[in-house]
Amino acid sequence: MMLSPDQAADSDHPSSAHSDPESLGGADAKVLGSVSDLEQVEEAEGEGKGGGRAALYPHPQQLSREEKRRRRRATAKYRSAHATRERIRVEAFNLAFAELRKLLPTLPPDKKLSKIEILRLAICYISYLNHVLDV
Repeated sequence: MMLSPDQAADSDHPSSAHSDPESLGGADAKVLGSVSDLEQVEEAEGEGKGGGRAALYPHPQQLSREEKRRRRRATAKYRSAHATRERIRVEAFNLAFAELRKLLPTLPPDKKLSKIEILRLAICYISYLNHVLDV
């Protein structure tokens, strides 16, 4: 959407805030989605970091669900919490395998088994116990 010189002069007034995508550059504005894209457009227009910046950034309610999630996950606090949750999950997982390993008969008894070996041995041991109960 091209503006005439009269319309462009009117758009410099603070009372004419741009809220619709058409006023931000027509069809191109609908394609822009990331902050870096908006900064490039802003620099290309020569506005710098001045008054036009607020009109280019969408309000937080206007961000897509994915964009909100991406911004939230980019924080150090989120990454630290995620690493802690993952560490707890892996420790619980390893503890469960250790407990299962204690229940399985092996020769020698202290033989180190991989997780897949523990699972395969558990399957065989369960089927053996079922067979013993059926007989």
